[in-house]
Amino acid sequence: MSTERSTPGSSRSILIGMVVLGTVMAPTGWIVSDALERNNDFCTACHHADGTPLHIQIRRDFDGRPVHSLAGLHAGARVPERALRPATRCIDCHGGVGLVGRARIKALAARDALVWLTGDFEEPTEMKHPLGDADCRQCHLRFEETLPDFGAEPFHSLAVHNVELGVDCVECHRAHETGGAAEIYHLQPDHVQAQCARCHSEFQGGES
Repeated sequence: MSTERSTPGSSRSILIGMVVLGTVMAPTGWIVSDALERNNDFCTACHHADGTPLHIQIRRDFDGRPVHSLAGLHAGARVPERALRPATRCIDCHGGVGLVGRARIKALAARDALVWLTGDFEEPTEMKHPLGDADCRQCHLRFEETLPDFGAEPFHSLAVHNVELGVDCVECHRAHETGGAAEIYHLQPDHVQAQCARCHSEFQGGES
């Protein structure tokens, strides 16, 4: 009884075939996923074992009116410079910045999809790669010149604050949390005060 062995030539052909297939499939998958991600419904299409849609409460808050969160404020925003797609979508904030950022998000999404297909998927409790300042600066190239009256010097009106302080935008501006004050862009004063206390001793210990 003889056994067949693959020759170096056949192994090389298989490897070349896999490389060619990957070269074709990768850009195709990228383009297709780009088209799908433009729809918010696609981003929340996965369901848990009990049939509950992914991020159902976050999505309700995002779409809800009146607005209850910073993310909801973004969802209803109209940006004149983007006339073809004026409303902010999930992917506009969560899509990554630049080729490396986009590739990282694509890889994470592919992994999550695979895990979901195996039936071993649980709702994430935190982002693996939280939004960075670069994500926010895609639209917010500069800070607003006219801000609500906070009863004190506005944070961004002080030049020292608009440098690398080690405090990311999302550490104060938490997008999907509800309960913030609408008149100050849904900031939560207690949480913001805790961030201020990192540099300002007068805010430590809950003092105002």
